[in-house]
Amino acid sequence: MNRRQFLRRLSTRALALASTSSLFLRSGKALCAAAPGAVRPLVDAATAKEWLARWEKNILAETRSRSCDKEMGEELGWLVSPMLNGFYYGHRATRDLKWLDLLVDWTDAVVKRAQKEPDGFIGWPKGDGGGNESSEYASDSLLGEAMMWRPVVLASAEILRTPALEPKYGARARGYLEIAGQIFQKWDSRDCWRPVRDGGLWVVPPFGVDRKAPEKWSAGYEQRKTGGFSNPDNKQNLIACWLIALHDATRQAVYRDRAEAWWRTMRSRMTTRENVKYYVWNYWEAGGPWDRDASGAPRHWVGVHPNGGYYEIDVEGIVTAFEHGLVFTRAEVDRLIATNRDFMWNQKVEGAKFQRIDGGAADARWANTPGVLWTALVPYDESLRKVFLATHNPGGWGGLGATPWALSTEILA
Repeated sequence: MNRRQFLRRLSTRALALASTSSLFLRSGKALCAAAPGAVRPLVDAATAKEWLARWEKNILAETRSRSCDKEMGEELGWLVSPMLNGFYYGHRATRDLKWLDLLVDWTDAVVKRAQKEPDGFIGWPKGDGGGNESSEYASDSLLGEAMMWRPVVLASAEILRTPALEPKYGARARGYLEIAGQIFQKWDSRDCWRPVRDGGLWVVPPFGVDRKAPEKWSAGYEQRKTGGFSNPDNKQNLIACWLIALHDATRQAVYRDRAEAWWRTMRSRMTTRENVKYYVWNYWEAGGPWDRDASGAPRHWVGVHPNGGYYEIDVEGIVTAFEHGLVFTRAEVDRLIATNRDFMWNQKVEGAKFQRIDGGAADARWANTPGVLWTALVPYDESLRKVFLATHNPGGWGGLGATPWALSTEILA
């Protein structure tokens, strides 16, 4: 299942308003909650009790999939990370250790299936690294690994700063952070990071493990410094969120610097419309010569994607940057709120719908999700909060991570 199939699955399961990035939410602490003044839970006590019961029943049923025992490549992100996010935020919301036990169980199940690759690093190769199959080689997916390891890094950091958790989980947490650091070194050493004029970005490499001779790289290895293909914005933002979690856990500046460099690139791609009231940006843009063919034309179409879920992920990254004091300011968050609330939303709480970020016609392939609620903005705006509380499905696929995130989030009273 690649990312497009995954997003289509969400649509068919009536999760348009839950949106894809409900699965990849932040630390559970809105910046506004840290400001002076009283705070209150995002979700009231009665609703929280109902949501928690429905969420727990759902996620425990989903554990039977045991995707941790079989998925590789990019599917580590789309199919394993939703569960890990649920376990991490489930512990934050309830403080019940069974969620950390599940996180350890699933993480260890993935780790033990890792394969040693020609450069000595471990990985989970499948496809071409970009969500497609390749007949010549099998490649790791930076996106899949970043998505999967982010909740593990967040949980590890919390374990190591909580004395009561140290005896049982401390050694595991330190081991997980070591593996996550090695994964970063792997992608960095494979020349997948590219400085660009406005910052930096990550590329999908043009090589992988040779299918006929697994001890060797495929032919594309020789082009590793100049070839490849830039990930689209949503993938870059998910990777940056993993990196900033690594920085929070380890305080190593390189992780923050790389995340910040991408967010500078992201900011440079955002333009305003309707007298600077709203934002709009493309799904993908060429990052360098590697993204153009011999004639100079881009190797991918450039424009607004007709599936609004991708933009919800972008906003997730932007808000994460803002909450870390990087690149984006409150004024820019407010413009994002205006875009989602005043332009995209149909102004109905019951029966809420969202149009495309550019107002374009809906594509039949994503008729239910031309635009979605940007969940990352919910702690910062009362109207969007009302839509979330009225439309969220705590027992759905999108609720695996979003429900316990909401239950563990506080906002200004």
